[in-house]
Amino acid sequence: MLEQYGWSDALKQQFTPHAAAGLIPARIIVQQRGHYDIVTDIGELTATLAGKLAHDAEDGALPVTGDWVAVQARPTERSASIQHVLPRSSTFMRRASGPGAARAQLVAVNVDVALLAASMNADLNARRIERYLATAWESGADPVVVLTKADMCSDAETRLSEIEAVAMGVPVLAVSAVTGAGLEALRGYLKPGQTAVLLGSSGVGKSTLVNALAGREQMATQAIREDDARGRHTTSHRELVLLPSGALILDTPGMRELGLWEAGDGMSTAFADIEALAAQCRFRDCGHDGEPGCAIAAALTTGALDAARWRAYGKLQRELNFHTGKEDPKAQAESRKVRIKRNKQHRADMKFRKRLE
Repeated sequence: MLEQYGWSDALKQQFTPHAAAGLIPARIIVQQRGHYDIVTDIGELTATLAGKLAHDAEDGALPVTGDWVAVQARPTERSASIQHVLPRSSTFMRRASGPGAARAQLVAVNVDVALLAASMNADLNARRIERYLATAWESGADPVVVLTKADMCSDAETRLSEIEAVAMGVPVLAVSAVTGAGLEALRGYLKPGQTAVLLGSSGVGKSTLVNALAGREQMATQAIREDDARGRHTTSHRELVLLPSGALILDTPGMRELGLWEAGDGMSTAFADIEALAAQCRFRDCGHDGEPGCAIAAALTTGALDAARWRAYGKLQRELNFHTGKEDPKAQAESRKVRIKRNKQHRADMKFRKRLE
Protein backbone atom coordinates (compact mmCIF):
# COMPACT_ATOMS: atom_id res chain seq x y z
CA MET A 1 0.00 0.00 0.00
CA LEU A 2 2.84 2.41 0.79
CA GLU A 3 4.23 2.08 -2.73
CA GLN A 4 1.03 3.68 -4.03
CA TYR A 5 1.88 6.71 -1.92
CA GLY A 6 5.43 7.05 -3.24
CA TRP A 7 7.46 4.68 -1.03
CA SER A 8 10.82 4.01 -2.70
CA ASP A 9 14.10 2.14 -2.23
CA ALA A 10 15.77 5.40 -1.17
CA LEU A 11 13.17 5.93 1.57
CA LYS A 12 13.51 2.32 2.64
CA GLN A 13 17.24 2.82 3.10
CA GLN A 14 16.68 5.99 5.15
CA PHE A 15 14.22 4.08 7.31
CA THR A 16 16.63 1.25 8.22
CA PRO A 17 17.55 2.50 11.74
CA HIS A 18 13.89 3.10 12.58
CA ALA A 19 12.94 -0.40 11.41
CA ALA A 20 15.62 -1.79 13.73
CA ALA A 21 13.87 0.03 16.59
CA GLY A 22 10.59 -1.72 15.80
CA LEU A 23 8.90 1.23 14.09
CA ILE A 24 6.99 1.13 10.81
CA PRO A 25 6.93 3.69 7.97
CA ALA A 26 3.89 5.84 7.23
CA ARG A 27 2.90 8.86 5.18
CA ILE A 28 0.71 11.63 6.52
CA ILE A 29 -2.35 12.17 4.30
CA VAL A 30 -4.32 14.61 6.50
CA GLN A 31 -3.27 16.92 9.32
CA GLN A 32 -5.79 18.76 11.50
CA ARG A 33 -4.94 20.47 14.80
CA GLY A 34 -2.36 18.03 16.09
CA HIS A 35 -4.17 14.93 14.84
CA TYR A 36 -3.05 13.04 11.78
CA ASP A 37 -4.45 10.50 9.35
CA ILE A 38 -1.64 8.29 8.11
CA VAL A 39 -1.32 5.47 5.61
CA THR A 40 0.77 2.39 6.41
CA ASP A 41 1.17 -1.13 5.06
CA ILE A 42 -1.43 -2.24 7.62
CA GLY A 43 -3.95 0.34 6.42
CA GLU A 44 -4.98 3.84 7.46
CA LEU A 45 -4.48 4.83 11.09
CA THR A 46 -5.01 7.92 13.20
CA ALA A 47 -1.91 9.30 14.87
CA THR A 48 -0.64 11.84 17.37
CA LEU A 49 2.86 13.13 18.09
CA ALA A 50 5.10 11.31 20.54
CA GLY A 51 5.88 13.56 23.49
CA LYS A 52 9.62 13.70 22.78
CA LEU A 53 9.09 14.72 19.15
CA ALA A 54 6.56 17.40 20.12
CA HIS A 55 8.95 18.78 22.76
CA ASP A 56 12.27 18.61 20.90
CA ALA A 57 11.30 19.51 17.32
CA GLU A 58 12.59 22.85 16.06
CA ASP A 59 10.51 25.31 14.02
CA GLY A 60 9.48 23.69 10.76
CA ALA A 61 10.49 20.22 11.91
CA LEU A 62 7.08 19.05 13.11
CA PRO A 63 5.39 16.69 10.65
CA VAL A 64 2.89 18.00 8.10
CA THR A 65 0.77 16.45 5.36
CA GLY A 66 3.03 14.72 2.84
CA ASP A 67 5.73 13.85 5.36
CA TRP A 68 7.13 10.37 5.68
CA VAL A 69 7.32 9.37 9.34
CA ALA A 70 8.35 6.51 11.60
CA VAL A 71 5.52 5.44 13.89
CA GLN A 72 4.82 3.13 16.78
CA ALA A 73 1.64 1.42 15.62
CA ARG A 74 -1.20 0.08 17.77
CA PRO A 75 -3.03 -2.06 15.17
CA THR A 76 -5.88 -3.21 17.43
CA GLU A 77 -6.70 0.44 18.22
CA ARG A 78 -6.12 1.59 14.60
CA SER A 79 -3.86 4.30 16.00
CA ALA A 80 -0.18 5.21 16.22
CA SER A 81 2.29 7.69 17.68
CA ILE A 82 4.68 9.55 15.39
CA GLN A 83 8.26 9.15 16.62
CA HIS A 84 10.43 10.59 13.82
CA VAL A 85 10.17 12.59 10.59
CA LEU A 86 12.23 11.34 7.63
CA PRO A 87 14.39 13.79 5.62
CA ARG A 88 12.35 15.75 3.08
CA SER A 89 13.06 15.64 -0.64
CA SER A 90 11.55 19.10 -1.22
CA THR A 91 10.21 21.87 1.00
CA PHE A 92 7.85 24.62 -0.13
CA MET A 93 8.02 27.42 2.46
CA ARG A 94 6.68 30.93 2.81
CA ARG A 95 7.16 33.70 5.31
CA ALA A 96 4.41 33.46 7.91
CA SER A 97 1.71 36.04 7.27
CA GLY A 98 0.92 38.87 9.63
CA PRO A 99 2.66 42.10 10.67
CA GLY A 100 6.25 41.66 11.79
CA ALA A 101 6.27 37.94 10.96
CA ALA A 102 9.84 36.65 10.86
CA ARG A 103 9.44 32.90 10.74
CA ALA A 104 8.98 30.28 8.07
CA GLN A 105 5.74 28.41 7.51
CA LEU A 106 5.70 25.03 5.79
CA VAL A 107 3.27 24.88 2.90
CA ALA A 108 4.15 21.53 1.32
CA VAL A 109 6.84 18.87 1.58
CA ASN A 110 8.03 15.88 -0.45
CA VAL A 111 6.40 17.02 -3.67
CA ASP A 112 7.74 16.42 -7.17
CA VAL A 113 5.59 18.94 -9.05
CA ALA A 114 4.26 22.31 -7.90
CA LEU A 115 1.04 23.20 -9.73
CA LEU A 116 0.76 26.99 -9.44
CA ALA A 117 -2.91 27.72 -9.94
CA ALA A 118 -4.37 31.08 -10.96
CA SER A 119 -7.82 31.85 -12.31
CA MET A 120 -8.21 33.32 -15.79
CA ASN A 121 -10.55 36.02 -14.49
CA ALA A 122 -10.11 39.66 -13.51
CA ASP A 123 -7.75 38.66 -10.70
CA LEU A 124 -5.07 37.06 -12.94
CA ASN A 125 -1.78 38.73 -12.06
CA ALA A 126 1.60 38.06 -13.70
CA ARG A 127 3.42 39.55 -10.71
CA ARG A 128 1.84 36.98 -8.37
CA ILE A 129 2.89 34.19 -10.74
CA GLU A 130 6.50 35.43 -10.62
CA ARG A 131 6.42 35.29 -6.82
CA TYR A 132 5.05 31.74 -6.86
CA LEU A 133 7.64 30.65 -9.41
CA ALA A 134 10.53 31.95 -7.30
CA THR A 135 9.26 30.03 -4.26
CA ALA A 136 8.55 26.88 -6.28
CA TRP A 137 12.05 26.80 -7.79
CA GLU A 138 13.51 27.29 -4.30
CA SER A 139 11.50 24.33 -2.97
CA GLY A 140 13.14 21.76 -5.23
CA ALA A 141 9.90 20.84 -7.05
CA ASP A 142 9.28 21.35 -10.77
CA PRO A 143 6.72 24.14 -11.33
CA VAL A 144 3.81 24.04 -13.77
CA VAL A 145 1.52 27.07 -14.09
CA VAL A 146 -2.16 26.07 -14.26
CA LEU A 147 -4.58 28.75 -15.42
CA THR A 148 -8.04 27.63 -14.31
CA LYS A 149 -11.55 28.57 -15.43
CA ALA A 150 -10.51 28.96 -19.06
CA ASP A 151 -14.17 28.57 -20.04
CA MET A 152 -14.96 31.87 -18.27
CA CYS A 153 -12.29 33.90 -20.12
CA SER A 154 -13.16 35.61 -23.41
CA ASP A 155 -9.51 36.32 -24.33
CA ALA A 156 -7.82 33.16 -23.06
CA GLU A 157 -5.05 33.21 -25.67
CA THR A 158 -4.00 36.75 -24.69
CA ARG A 159 -3.96 35.94 -20.98
CA LEU A 160 -2.04 32.75 -21.67
CA SER A 161 0.61 34.69 -23.61
CA GLU A 162 0.95 37.21 -20.77
CA ILE A 163 1.82 34.47 -18.30
CA GLU A 164 4.07 32.56 -20.72
CA ALA A 165 6.12 35.76 -21.09
CA VAL A 166 7.09 35.66 -17.39
CA ALA A 167 7.18 31.88 -16.89
CA MET A 168 10.64 31.51 -18.51
CA GLY A 169 10.05 28.14 -20.15
CA VAL A 170 7.86 26.70 -17.39
CA PRO A 171 4.81 24.88 -18.83
CA VAL A 172 1.68 27.06 -18.75
CA LEU A 173 -1.65 25.25 -19.14
CA ALA A 174 -5.12 26.74 -19.59
CA VAL A 175 -7.68 24.34 -18.11
CA SER A 176 -11.37 24.14 -17.32
CA ALA A 177 -12.78 21.68 -14.81
CA VAL A 178 -16.23 22.38 -16.29
CA THR A 179 -15.53 21.58 -19.95
CA GLY A 180 -12.51 19.33 -19.36
CA ALA A 181 -10.30 21.48 -21.60
CA GLY A 182 -6.62 21.11 -20.79
CA LEU A 183 -7.13 18.35 -18.21
CA GLU A 184 -5.49 15.69 -20.37
CA ALA A 185 -2.39 17.88 -20.78
CA LEU A 186 -2.34 18.42 -17.01
CA ARG A 187 -2.56 14.69 -16.35
CA GLY A 188 0.64 14.33 -18.36
CA TYR A 189 2.51 16.00 -15.48
CA LEU A 190 0.95 13.73 -12.84
CA LYS A 191 2.88 10.47 -12.74
CA PRO A 192 1.97 7.35 -10.72
CA GLY A 193 3.74 7.37 -7.37
CA GLN A 194 4.73 11.02 -7.70
CA THR A 195 3.26 13.85 -5.65
CA ALA A 196 1.98 17.17 -6.96
CA VAL A 197 0.84 20.09 -4.83
CA LEU A 198 -1.83 22.62 -5.83
CA LEU A 199 -0.97 26.14 -4.70
CA GLY A 200 -2.81 29.39 -5.25
CA SER A 201 -5.11 32.03 -3.86
CA SER A 202 -8.61 31.34 -2.58
CA GLY A 203 -11.23 30.92 -5.27
CA VAL A 204 -8.97 29.87 -8.14
CA GLY A 205 -10.66 26.48 -8.28
CA LYS A 206 -8.05 24.19 -6.71
CA SER A 207 -10.57 21.90 -5.02
CA THR A 208 -12.76 21.83 -8.13
CA LEU A 209 -9.71 20.79 -10.12
CA VAL A 210 -8.91 18.01 -7.63
CA ASN A 211 -12.47 16.75 -7.95
CA ALA A 212 -12.20 16.75 -11.76
CA LEU A 213 -8.93 14.81 -11.65
CA ALA A 214 -10.23 12.39 -9.02
CA GLY A 215 -13.51 11.82 -10.86
CA ARG A 216 -15.48 12.33 -7.64
CA GLU A 217 -16.45 14.98 -5.09
CA GLN A 218 -13.26 14.63 -3.08
CA MET A 219 -13.04 18.23 -1.80
CA ALA A 220 -15.69 20.79 -0.85
CA THR A 221 -16.02 23.71 -3.26
CA GLN A 222 -17.44 27.21 -3.16
CA ALA A 223 -18.19 29.90 -5.75
CA ILE A 224 -16.08 33.05 -5.99
CA ARG A 225 -17.49 36.49 -5.22
CA GLU A 226 -18.83 38.16 -8.34
CA ASP A 227 -17.98 41.72 -7.26
CA ASP A 228 -14.19 41.34 -7.21
CA ALA A 229 -13.57 37.85 -8.72
CA ARG A 230 -11.86 36.77 -5.50
CA GLY A 231 -12.66 33.62 -3.58
CA ARG A 232 -13.39 32.51 -0.07
CA HIS A 233 -11.39 29.88 1.79
CA THR A 234 -12.96 26.47 1.14
CA THR A 235 -10.17 24.03 1.94
CA SER A 236 -9.27 24.44 5.61
CA HIS A 237 -6.65 21.71 5.81
CA ARG A 238 -4.06 19.98 3.65
CA GLU A 239 -5.06 16.62 2.23
CA LEU A 240 -3.07 14.18 0.12
CA VAL A 241 -5.34 12.53 -2.45
CA LEU A 242 -4.55 9.34 -4.39
CA LEU A 243 -5.90 9.82 -7.93
CA PRO A 244 -7.23 6.95 -10.09
CA SER A 245 -4.14 7.33 -12.29
CA GLY A 246 -1.89 6.46 -9.34
CA ALA A 247 -0.58 10.01 -9.01
CA LEU A 248 -0.90 11.89 -5.72
CA ILE A 249 -2.11 15.46 -5.37
CA LEU A 250 -1.95 17.66 -2.29
CA ASP A 251 -4.68 20.27 -2.00
CA THR A 252 -3.86 23.25 0.21
CA PRO A 253 -5.82 26.16 1.71
CA GLY A 254 -5.80 29.32 -0.40
CA MET A 255 -3.10 31.85 0.44
CA ARG A 256 -3.90 35.55 0.68
CA GLU A 257 -0.20 36.33 0.41
CA LEU A 258 3.03 34.48 -0.30
CA GLY A 259 5.90 36.07 1.58
CA LEU A 260 9.28 34.99 0.25
CA TRP A 261 11.52 32.96 2.55
CA GLU A 262 15.16 32.30 1.64
CA ALA A 263 14.35 32.28 -2.06
CA GLY A 264 17.61 33.65 -3.47
CA ASP A 265 18.29 30.68 -5.77
CA GLY A 266 14.63 30.53 -6.73
CA MET A 267 14.73 34.21 -7.69
CA SER A 268 17.76 33.60 -9.89
CA THR A 269 15.89 30.86 -11.76
CA ALA A 270 12.53 32.64 -11.99
CA PHE A 271 14.25 35.81 -13.27
CA ALA A 272 16.97 34.15 -15.33
CA ASP A 273 16.53 36.74 -18.09
CA ILE A 274 17.33 39.61 -15.73
CA GLU A 275 20.23 37.74 -14.13
CA ALA A 276 21.68 37.12 -17.59
CA LEU A 277 21.38 40.80 -18.51
CA ALA A 278 22.98 41.90 -15.24
CA ALA A 279 25.97 39.68 -16.01
CA GLN A 280 26.55 41.73 -19.20
CA CYS A 281 26.93 45.07 -17.38
CA ARG A 282 30.31 46.79 -17.80
CA PHE A 283 30.95 46.87 -14.06
CA ARG A 284 30.61 43.79 -11.88
CA ASP A 285 29.11 45.81 -9.00
CA CYS A 286 26.71 47.73 -11.24
CA GLY A 287 23.74 49.03 -9.26
CA HIS A 288 21.63 49.42 -12.44
CA ASP A 289 20.95 52.98 -11.44
CA GLY A 290 22.55 55.15 -14.10
CA GLU A 291 26.01 53.58 -14.29
CA PRO A 292 27.67 53.59 -17.74
CA GLY A 293 27.52 50.34 -19.67
CA CYS A 294 24.50 49.06 -17.75
CA ALA A 295 22.90 46.24 -19.76
CA ILE A 296 19.70 46.49 -17.71
CA ALA A 297 19.25 50.15 -18.61
CA ALA A 298 19.91 49.42 -22.27
CA ALA A 299 17.34 46.61 -22.31
CA LEU A 300 14.76 48.84 -20.65
CA THR A 301 15.39 51.55 -23.25
CA THR A 302 14.96 49.20 -26.21
CA GLY A 303 12.02 47.38 -24.66
CA ALA A 304 13.87 44.06 -24.54
CA LEU A 305 13.16 44.05 -20.79
CA ASP A 306 9.66 44.87 -19.64
CA ALA A 307 9.71 47.72 -17.12
CA ALA A 308 6.98 46.13 -14.98
CA ARG A 309 8.99 42.91 -14.73
CA TRP A 310 12.11 44.86 -13.74
CA ARG A 311 10.15 46.68 -11.02
CA ALA A 312 8.73 43.38 -9.77
CA TYR A 313 12.22 41.89 -9.60
CA GLY A 314 13.46 44.85 -7.58
CA LYS A 315 10.48 44.67 -5.22
CA LEU A 316 11.02 40.97 -4.51
CA GLN A 317 14.77 41.47 -4.01
CA ARG A 318 14.10 44.29 -1.54
CA GLU A 319 11.64 42.07 0.31
CA LEU A 320 14.22 39.30 0.60
CA ASN A 321 17.00 41.69 1.61
CA PHE A 322 14.80 43.39 4.19
CA HIS A 323 13.94 40.20 6.02
CA THR A 324 17.46 38.78 5.64
CA GLY A 325 18.83 41.97 7.11
CA LYS A 326 16.47 41.77 10.08
CA GLU A 327 17.88 38.34 10.88
CA ASP A 328 21.50 38.85 9.80
CA PRO A 329 23.34 41.95 11.17
CA LYS A 330 26.10 41.65 8.56
CA ALA A 331 23.59 41.54 5.71
CA GLN A 332 21.76 44.47 7.27
CA ALA A 333 24.97 46.52 7.31
CA GLU A 334 25.68 45.69 3.66
CA SER A 335 22.14 46.65 2.70
CA ARG A 336 22.54 49.98 4.53
CA LYS A 337 25.72 50.73 2.55
CA VAL A 338 23.87 50.14 -0.71
CA ARG A 339 21.01 52.43 0.36
CA ILE A 340 23.46 55.19 1.34
CA LYS A 341 25.25 54.90 -2.00
CA ARG A 342 21.99 55.12 -3.94
CA ASN A 343 20.76 58.06 -1.87
CA LYS A 344 24.00 59.95 -2.53
CA GLN A 345 23.71 59.20 -6.24
CA HIS A 346 20.12 60.41 -6.24
CA ARG A 347 21.05 63.69 -4.54
CA ALA A 348 23.93 64.21 -7.00
CA ASP A 349 21.57 63.61 -9.93
CA MET A 350 19.09 66.15 -8.54
CA LYS A 351 21.81 68.79 -8.14
CA PHE A 352 23.00 68.15 -11.71
CA ARG A 353 19.46 68.54 -13.07
CA LYS A 354 19.00 71.82 -11.19
CA ARG A 355 22.21 73.21 -12.70
CA LEU A 356 20.93 72.33 -16.16
CA GLU A 357 17.72 74.22 -15.44
